[in-house]
Amino acid sequence: MAHATLLKNGLIVDGSLGPGWVGDLLMAGERIVALAAPGQITPATLVAIDHLTEVDCTDRVIAPGFIDVHTHDDAAVLDAPAMLPKLSQGITTVIVGNCGISLAPVVTHTPAAPLSLLGNRQFCHASMAHYAQAVDAARPAVNVAALIGHTALRMRHMADLSRAATAEERVAMAAAMQEAMDAGALGLSSGIFYSEAYAADQEELVAVATVAARNGGVYATHIRDELAGILPALQEAALTARQSGLPLVLSHHKCAGPANWGRTRETLPLIDSLARNQEIGMDVYPYTAGSTVLREDLVDGVIDILITNSQPHPEMGGRYLADIAKQWCVTQQEAALRLKPGGACYFQMREDDVARVIAHPLSMIGSDGLPHDERPHPRLWGAFPRVLASYWRDKGVLRLEEAVHKMTGLSAQRFRLGGRGLLQAGHYADVVVFDPVQVRDMATFEQPQQFSEGIEQVWVNGSSSYTKAGRASGLRAGRFVHRGSQPAAR
Repeated sequence: MAHATLLKNGLIVDGSLGPGWVGDLLMAGERIVALAAPGQITPATLVAIDHLTEVDCTDRVIAPGFIDVHTHDDAAVLDAPAMLPKLSQGITTVIVGNCGISLAPVVTHTPAAPLSLLGNRQFCHASMAHYAQAVDAARPAVNVAALIGHTALRMRHMADLSRAATAEERVAMAAAMQEAMDAGALGLSSGIFYSEAYAADQEELVAVATVAARNGGVYATHIRDELAGILPALQEAALTARQSGLPLVLSHHKCAGPANWGRTRETLPLIDSLARNQEIGMDVYPYTAGSTVLREDLVDGVIDILITNSQPHPEMGGRYLADIAKQWCVTQQEAALRLKPGGACYFQMREDDVARVIAHPLSMIGSDGLPHDERPHPRLWGAFPRVLASYWRDKGVLRLEEAVHKMTGLSAQRFRLGGRGLLQAGHYADVVVFDPVQVRDMATFEQPQQFSEGIEQVWVNGSSSYTKAGRASGLRAGRFVHRGSQPAAR
């Protein structure tokens, strides 16, 4: 016997790129049971039901639950398992461990940057298996799939991060990589943009990545340079993946800095060329500002920089670096040094570049939000509705089916998330219903923690987890998702 929900008369956009069609969807227990034209599903003939809920979805879109492929929610799913910033956007699965940054296998009370982007309370998981157990014990409201971070492996197994790993250290990192894959990890992420991993050479990266390849994993990377050196950095990432035998995902693809604006006209053709010989995807967030740790080398005196947090000067959160520097009568770089350690939003992209990446057929949507920032980038609360409102409905950059595909089916395909990302009988019942006229992001840089509009209901593994009226239902039905997991045979 199962509780069943029948969604009626909605526009079904199933995540596959196929055209939407008006119909009904039946889910029972954790699974989608059937999809059919309006009135053609008779629940009692398909499944034993102890209770049926019917939801009228007229003039609404029924879509797969969104998959946020680029998050830093590793600790948030444990510390704040209600996961309202994500659930309220229609997100039902988050992929953690990006940019080389993961909780496992680092154990410390004082995490250094960039691991400090994950907060400082949860660095107690010496293995991916232990982290997976912690996720399931926390019962977050969203599913959690995990990459293991190359920088985290370096911090666990290397005393000196200013050099490439020795043969012995490569063996230790490879062994930890194997443990992570055995525990269900999706693969490896790297962040050689950050100083803690910048010294890693091809031999080191390939030694670890090859383990992920042998186990059917993927390689997601925050490339070495997104500014002037972006083309060789893309070539380096592709070479690492090719030598390792791994599918490549380029993290938050962008052309950063005013001198680089417009260069997506160069980077995207290069990516297309590389993709003819190897599997490549990329993720993108729908904003012209990024957010990361506060670094004086990213301060150029031209772009706006918004301080999101500062340990020595917490009162400066929410203010612009130029104004702080003027108040202190110092240069912006000197002000940044005084504010460190901290975080910032860097307004370093141009809108036409962002739109080109979003429109590209290889791109998926990821929020890249930082849940532990005191004043987070608005993408933490608004990235997915923003794509629908701005790049589908307002600007027409994407068709509705393309926008949903980039949030669901393509994401599940790239990251080997079996049984998710598509509305199909037998798949897990991760489902979102939204109002195509009203859906929009409300989070701003001034008020970043705002619920989006138009996301009406969200189901995670068949459980009603969020409604527009009542917000979170309290039913936390998420779990740790293992690589390649498939629905049970019906």
